[in-house]
Amino acid sequence: MWIADRWKDYEVIDTSHGEKLERWGNYLLIRPDPQVIWNTPLSHKGWKNCNGHYHRSSKGGGEWEFFGLPEEWSISYPMEPKNPKDSKNLKDPDHKTSGNELTFHLKPFSFKHTGLFPEQAANWDWFSGLIQEARKAGRPVKVLNLFAYTGGATLAAAAAGASVTHVDAAKGMVGWAKENAASSGLGEAPIRYLVDDCMKFVEREIRRGNHYDGIIMDPPSYGRGPKGEIWKMEENIWDFLMLTTQLLSKDALFFLINSYTTGLQPAVLSYMMNTAITKRFGGHVEADEIGLPVTQSGFVLPCGASGRWSRQ
Repeated sequence: MWIADRWKDYEVIDTSHGEKLERWGNYLLIRPDPQVIWNTPLSHKGWKNCNGHYHRSSKGGGEWEFFGLPEEWSISYPMEPKNPKDSKNLKDPDHKTSGNELTFHLKPFSFKHTGLFPEQAANWDWFSGLIQEARKAGRPVKVLNLFAYTGGATLAAAAAGASVTHVDAAKGMVGWAKENAASSGLGEAPIRYLVDDCMKFVEREIRRGNHYDGIIMDPPSYGRGPKGEIWKMEENIWDFLMLTTQLLSKDALFFLINSYTTGLQPAVLSYMMNTAITKRFGGHVEADEIGLPVTQSGFVLPCGASGRWSRQ
């Protein structure tokens, strides 16, 4: 399992009774988690002294209950050089970045989310290292981030020295990503923000003949397009993967797929990516669960799966 264990501003404190107790900076939240099927004692005082609790409804959805939680606050994630002997500042000579940490604005909104998936930091560290190595060799790196949400992966790639195209169909999420970039010192970084349907954008990029050295995709399990088109991960991901691989440059560095869909286990991601990418580009694929350490128990909470292809 790939574990996001370098957070300082975030932690999963405890898990029990279908919920997880988390610390987001100075605030404690309780949110439902379908992986938490055990009922262990609620011994940590945070269970009774949280700042926000999302109550799931038996009819679907749910609602927040707040106890002194601000409407918005921020946390940061430290970016780490690939080589610890390198300068702590990962500035790239071609553009200005802060390089030391990423800052994310948080706010509770629909269906329990806060605007960030902390477990993805395990993937940020992985592809950031690949980008840094390529930049040190003098190679420019272009990255495409599809279903890019509030920009965690976008900022990590930009801080490592890549030029990034950030695509999401939700205008509000793209605006949120821009705010995160500015707070992270990446307001002037070469990031192109696009409010667009990811499938249609990829099709247009193929017609334009554009290519990318790294591609990141975090498609939803279920969604609807601008004209009511239905997206189901299990039914559509293979065709979309095959389409998107046409955008890889001939000497591409990496391809990342994230999945929170129960049916798409790591072995399935591995099979798909080996078939679609490795047979054409070489390199190798790894796939595994991603997770977050739980302070109280010492165990790791699984949080989905990722498939990683790299040329190395």
